[in-house]
Amino acid sequence: MEKELLYKFFAGTATLEEKERIMQWMELAPENKQVFLKERKLYNAILLNSEPVQVQDTEKQKQRRMPSTFMLRFLRIAAMIVIAFGLGYFSQITRESDEPVAMQTISVPAGQCVNLTLPDGSNIWLNAQTTIQYPVSFNKQKRQVKLDGEAYFEVAKDAKRPFIVNTKECSVEVLGTKFNVDAYSSRDKFETVLMEGSVKVSLCSNPSEAILLKPNNRVYRSNGRLLTEQMDNYERYRWKEGLICFQNEPFRVVMEDFEKFYGLKIVVNNQKVTKYLYTGKFKQTDGIDYALSLLQKNIHFTYLRDRENHVVYIN
Repeated sequence: MEKELLYKFFAGTATLEEKERIMQWMELAPENKQVFLKERKLYNAILLNSEPVQVQDTEKQKQRRMPSTFMLRFLRIAAMIVIAFGLGYFSQITRESDEPVAMQTISVPAGQCVNLTLPDGSNIWLNAQTTIQYPVSFNKQKRQVKLDGEAYFEVAKDAKRPFIVNTKECSVEVLGTKFNVDAYSSRDKFETVLMEGSVKVSLCSNPSEAILLKPNNRVYRSNGRLLTEQMDNYERYRWKEGLICFQNEPFRVVMEDFEKFYGLKIVVNNQKVTKYLYTGKFKQTDGIDYALSLLQKNIHFTYLRDRENHVVYIN
């Protein structure tokens, strides 16, 4: 594989066809993946040496996102490597003790999934189009992070310091557990699914509106209230494995997932398809064309793909 093409991929300037070519090349042999990682590390080093760390007042800082989207096959990377990816930057806030502490913000573009380890040892998977902010070192009272998007948490146990996930509408407090939070502010949605342990979920607008969640249950916000339901299927939360799964989901929700995972916009002109619920499972690496072709077997629709502008029209 040409180094020039790999560096276009790292910079987010490769075309969709070039991205798919790289993904296919990586699948051919383990040696190709090693070459990819080697060149990635070299590119990271260049970024670190050429871009100074930004430290500025939190009120003035603007979240920096990658200028374009690209697909990455769910590489497990440490937090400092994520910084080198150019997905994060430093800002400055004040602790309760008035001591400044560096904050790290990581923004994941569409079509990418990132795995990182927090300073306390907690392991997190960030889904596409997700932003997380956390301190480079937690204080002695609590461990707080701010999330906009979807993330899967495996929180390191620390009875003396609760772990708190703050979102636009709700907060999730835990001591040590495994759970998934889906809270994209752009979609006005919040839900938490608990796999292990226990969490307390409360509304930011009304902290007294709180629910203690038990394993195999989901809490979600509806009309300003928190509601719960039992979970018997976790397929939808296998996104960190590179799978796009949905069960009895409206067409609109399925298309939103495709937009998130494939980094494009989908315009639905055929309103007939919105009347049905869909169930399916795809590998993200199969691509948008394969996913749409399988959906076409269940109900009739056509689609037109504008590759230059990264738009798909459902007709």
